[in-house]
Amino acid sequence: MRWVAFMPLRAHSKSIIDKNIRVIAGRTLFAWSLEQAIISKCFDQVFVATDSPKIGSKVREEFSSMVTVLDRSAETCTDTASTESAMLEFQQKNSFDVVCLIQATSPLTLAADFIAAKQMFLENNLDSLLTAVRSKRFFWNGEGAPVNYDPLKRPRRQDYEGYLMENGAFYMTGSKILEDYGNRLGGRIGIYEMTPENAVEIDDEIDWVIVEQLLLRQKKLKNRFDVTRLKALVLDVDGTLTDGGMYYSPEGEALKKFQTRDAHGMQRLQEHGIKLCVISAEDSPAVAARMKKLRIEAYYPGIKDKLKFLTEQAKYWQIPLTDIGYMGDDLCDLECLKNVGFPFCPADSVPEILQQAHYVSTHSGGNGAVREVCDLILAQNQKDVLID
Repeated sequence: MRWVAFMPLRAHSKSIIDKNIRVIAGRTLFAWSLEQAIISKCFDQVFVATDSPKIGSKVREEFSSMVTVLDRSAETCTDTASTESAMLEFQQKNSFDVVCLIQATSPLTLAADFIAAKQMFLENNLDSLLTAVRSKRFFWNGEGAPVNYDPLKRPRRQDYEGYLMENGAFYMTGSKILEDYGNRLGGRIGIYEMTPENAVEIDDEIDWVIVEQLLLRQKKLKNRFDVTRLKALVLDVDGTLTDGGMYYSPEGEALKKFQTRDAHGMQRLQEHGIKLCVISAEDSPAVAARMKKLRIEAYYPGIKDKLKFLTEQAKYWQIPLTDIGYMGDDLCDLECLKNVGFPFCPADSVPEILQQAHYVSTHSGGNGAVREVCDLILAQNQKDVLID
């Protein structure tokens, strides 16, 4: 399948003049989500369509050959023209199986969002997908009637599931759906839920101020992700050190697939004095044999409460959780990722994990994800610089 990303940018915006190329939190508005789309490696090609030579020049200056800039017709850039008109114009000249429409007005979108949404699209055999955030607000119509709850049975907020509110960050659309419906949504539709701060789209100056503060906060948190402080790395097994598959021999023994390069990265970490620990909820002879061959003494199978173990191990090491890294891929790893200073995960982790991780590997579990993190840690320790 050919996946492409498409961002339409027009010259004259009414609510905020030249908002697409206006600087927010240190860079042009369009650059934020466009860069994350590139980092995600979800797309075979990334396009920007614009009617403005100035915008086109800015995009080329920022991203060089990583983004293809296309001319957008005047008909698709009027105040009344739909975004679909730009998508259909794009489709006439460019082939794809799935197009991801990216909105520049949602600059808080992360690479992990694209990765998780694409994974959802494929796993659920979707025809189209939209992004949304959960709203637990109560709504009324103009006639004074409740829309989404019974006032006589007002639910407690913690018991109220609320509704998913479309936030317009990005959409994924199959080529046939766009062609048949002339719409970004149709057929089997999926909803990818984003974090609450993504509820704000930039439509006016107030939104701009709010989103800029959120972006600055995001940058500040990234700059704190200084792996030169990391003193220990704890690794999950299935889906992290392995591809998560279960392979059986004729005798019925469960086998695991490991990546040799991961092993070399782990050994290098230990050689540089960084403590390494491998834990698993299972007690697999295959994993035990692999750990023995790698001479990893700190291997602990059968760990059901991973956070409890992690806390106890931190005390044993006399290392605070803020100086410990953890890498996992599934919900059983979520609490550990929430409590360590350095949460990592493979590219094919479940959406909840992708949103929690501060660093998402470009490799999937069992295919070099651990090696990538080991190399990152060693490189940053040698250069003594911050991740940016």
